[in-house]
This record gives sequence, structure tokens and C-alpha cells, in this order.
Amino acid sequence: MTDLAFPSGFLWGAATAAHQVEGNNTNSDWWEWEQKPGTPCKEPSGDAIDHYNRYGRDIALIAGLGFNTYRFSVEWARIEPTEGVFDETQLEHYRRVVAAVRQSNMIPMVTLNHFTLPNWVAKQGSWLADTTPALFERYVRRVVEALGDTVDWYCTINEPGIVALCGYLGPLGFPPGVTGFANWDRAARGLIEGHRRARAAVKELR
Repeated sequence: MTDLAFPSGFLWGAATAAHQVEGNNTNSDWWEWEQKPGTPCKEPSGDAIDHYNRYGRDIALIAGLGFNTYRFSVEWARIEPTEGVFDETQLEHYRRVVAAVRQSNMIPMVTLNHFTLPNWVAKQGSWLADTTPALFERYVRRVVEALGDTVDWYCTINEPGIVALCGYLGPLGFPPGVTGFANWDRAARGLIEGHRRARAAVKELR
């Protein structure tokens, strides 16, 4: 037996999704989905673990476990609660989260979309709408500009294949809860285009 050695700089991390931990993500499609009768959401997120307010303590706990990286998502529904209107207080909140990660001697890795969409995007058709990839790119640009050079790594869209499968083909676990191969194909193409646009924006700005 030989010891398995990881390379210098290997990223050991923990990860969260904003909607699953922050709580009270009331402007998102997932919040509305959780309140809708007949969906698989038997336990609405509610306050979750209140990571939105307790992030400092949570980050300290993660660092205390010996990790060197924290992957977390910024919430589009908070940052752009209505179309074209960006909430500077929410951008400042995420700047403070990034600063707390750095102060804990960890590397911040930011996911730009982890399952949720703002309600106004959902009402326009979610990932079935031709407009969504460009709207996503605009939001990504605003986030990357706001966080500047404080973030080392960005993830564009978390598990886009799962989003396409569970939201647009079945089983109906995710919003918008539509079925059919045509919907899956269209949503998958939208997610791919959203990723491409987001990646290009990050590379351009960083």
C-alpha cells in the first residue's frame, strides 16, 4: 500500500446552495413552487438554517473542519428582484460573505446559478424562453463586476442536466414542472447557451 498524495493547492471544500441554506428566498420560483399544492415539496424551505444572517458563524465552522475552499451561490432572485433593477444592498451582502470566506483563510468559489430563478424570469418562461440566456448573462456581469477580484473561481450553472431533466422532462421534482422531450430539449439548449454566455462574460471581466 502507498499513501495517496494530493497535489499542492488541491481544493478541499464544502458547498451550499443559497436557496437551501439562506432562508426566505421569497422572490424565487422555488419559493413559489414550495407553496404550490401537489408539488413534491413536503417541507418548504422557510428560514432554512438562516445562513443569510449566520454566514459568519457557518463559515468559521467550515474553516474549523480544515477545508481550504467554500463553494456557495449568490441568489439571482435577491440581486435582481425585478427585471433590470439590481439591489445594491444584496450585492454588498455577498461582498461581505466573500470577505468572511477570505478572512477565514479559505478560497471563495461562487456559483452563479444553483437551481433557482427570479419569479419574473419564471413568468417569462424560465429556461424555455429565448430571452433567458441573455438575461442570465446580464446578471452574471453585474455580479462579477460587483465582486471584482475577490473571487478566485466561478461556477456558471449548477447541474444543468438535472435542471433540464427534473424541471422539463420528468419526474416533476423541479419547477416549472412541465413534461415532454421538446421541453427538455429546448430547456437544455437554453441552459447551454446561458452557460456559454456566462463563461464568456466571466472570462472577459476577469
